[in-house]
Amino acid sequence: MTRQPGLESPVPKLDMDPSTKSMAPLAKAAEAPLAEPRIWNTKNLGLRLATDFVSGAGAASMVAPLITVIDKAIMQNASGQASLKNSLKDSFKTFLLRPHNLIFSKPFALICMLYGGTYVTANTLDTLTSTAKNKPASHVTSGTAKFAASSTANVGLCLIKDSTFAKMFGSGGPPRPVPLPSYALFAFRDCLTIFASFNIPPLLGPVLSRNMNKELEKRLSGQTVAQFVAPAGIQILSTPMHLLGLDLYNRGGKVAWADRWQIVKKNWAVSAVARICRIVPAFGVGGVVNRKFRKHVMEKLE
Repeated sequence: MTRQPGLESPVPKLDMDPSTKSMAPLAKAAEAPLAEPRIWNTKNLGLRLATDFVSGAGAASMVAPLITVIDKAIMQNASGQASLKNSLKDSFKTFLLRPHNLIFSKPFALICMLYGGTYVTANTLDTLTSTAKNKPASHVTSGTAKFAASSTANVGLCLIKDSTFAKMFGSGGPPRPVPLPSYALFAFRDCLTIFASFNIPPLLGPVLSRNMNKELEKRLSGQTVAQFVAPAGIQILSTPMHLLGLDLYNRGGKVAWADRWQIVKKNWAVSAVARICRIVPAFGVGGVVNRKFRKHVMEKLE
């Protein structure tokens, strides 16, 4: 019998088994492509970390004698123990005639600890970043993480160094605790220096390179120029913080701020020049030696 159009009975819809419905998402998930596994660059990781330490410690030991002499002179000049000129003269004389007296001294060890710890921290962060992000071993970072890590190491170690130097080369009398405001000023001073030493050069270097004469760039890269100019220039701003922190220790808290400003203003120029002379080897020469030696070895380990 022929069915007339429009009179067909609808096809009944069969309910799916609940277990079948629950399996549908799993089937779709199985068909989806698997996420790529995270790849870590662990090649020669032990040697890379050893290179970070050797680069940092070697660079710090190279520049520590000059920095020790200048830091001592700045402290003695601020406290009145000796003028900057006389202190530098006596220290350089000692270094030339009896170098072991300086190299095996407590101030020299503190300077090595300070800059060695700072360089090694920055180097190690670069290595950990290149490992986690699967970058080449010679990869160098310049972001917030590096600033935070380097600042934490530098500020913590520098507070130890400065408090010890202040007690050794202070205004005389029995050593006394360094006041909290001095610590705060020293910490802010060091944050500025670290930012100018580790974060600005990787950003400023390419800009300088693009604007440099090609012949000059063959002899001196923009990165190297930035490594010297940035940390040196920031000392003009950070020196008053350093001098005020020392004055708070040397003369205590019962001094008018106008009197403190007169002392800071009097010593600002000569101390800024002295701090530039110490920061150029610390983060200029030391920074370049650390960076170039690390890069040379890391490229061989890639």
